[in-house]
Amino acid sequence: MTESRPGIYAGAWRRLARNRAAVGALAVLALLVVLSLVGPAIGSYSIDHVDWSLNPLASPPSLANGHWLGTDGNGRDLFARLCAGTQVSLLVALLATAVSLVIGVAWGATAGYLGGRVDDWMMRVVDVLYALPYMFFVIILTVVFGRSLLLIFLAIGAVGWLTMARIVRGQSLALRQQAFVDAAITLGLPAHRIIARHIVPNVVGTVVVYATLTVPQVILFESFLSFLGLGVQEPLTSLGRLVAEGALDMESSPWLLLGPSAVLALILLCLNFFGDGLRDALDPRQR
Repeated sequence: MTESRPGIYAGAWRRLARNRAAVGALAVLALLVVLSLVGPAIGSYSIDHVDWSLNPLASPPSLANGHWLGTDGNGRDLFARLCAGTQVSLLVALLATAVSLVIGVAWGATAGYLGGRVDDWMMRVVDVLYALPYMFFVIILTVVFGRSLLLIFLAIGAVGWLTMARIVRGQSLALRQQAFVDAAITLGLPAHRIIARHIVPNVVGTVVVYATLTVPQVILFESFLSFLGLGVQEPLTSLGRLVAEGALDMESSPWLLLGPSAVLALILLCLNFFGDGLRDALDPRQR
C-alpha cells in the first residue's frame, strides 16, 4: 500500500467538498433532518391532536389557524405528521441499512477470504435467497410476526444484505492476494483477525458508498409497505403512509399528497446525489 489510509480519506474529503451537487444534497438532507426534529417543538399541534374547530376537518394550508400545511381527513395537523413521518422513514432506513451492512460485510468478507468450498457454499446460499421474491418475503415476515417498527427494519435489513455480500466478497478476493495479507498469514494470525484487521478496513470505502445508495432503496421499500398498509401503525406514521393516505383524497384534498410526496422525492434525490458524489470521491482513479 503506497498511501496511508488517513491520506486517502483526506484526499477523498477534498474531492467531495469540491462536488457542489453532493455538498448541496448533504446540506438539504441535514436541513430536513433538523426540521423534522425541531418541527414538532415550533408547531402548534401534536401528531395525534384533532382540531374539532375545523369545518370540514380536512382543511387546506393556512397561517391563520396554525395549520401551515393543512390537516388530514381526521383534523390532524399535516406539518406535525410530516415531521414525524420523516423521522420514522429515516430511522427505519438507517437502522435497516446498518443491519444489512453488518450481515453483508461479515458474510462477504468471510466468503472472499476463506475461498474454496466455503466460498462456494456461502455464495450458493446468497443465490438461493436472491431467487426468493424480496418484497414478498418481507410482507410474509410482517404478517406472521406482526407489524411493528422494530420488525420492519429487521425484516428489510435481514434480506437486504445480499448485494453487499457479493460486493464485499469480490473486494475480499482481490485483497486476499495482497502482500500485507500474505505477511499476516506468515505471522500466524488467525483468519478472523486477518478479516477484521486487514480485509474489512480496506473495503470501508466501498461499503460507505453502497450504504448511501442503500438508504433510498430502503426508504422506498418501507414506503411501499406502508402504502400497502403493512408498515408502521398508528399513532406513528411514515412518508409512505402519508403518501398512501393522501392518494385516497388527492382530488378533494391535494395538499395531503403534495407535501409528503415532495419531501420523499427530495430525500431520495439528495441521497442519490450524495451517494454519487461519495463514489466519485473514493474512486481510486481520482487519487
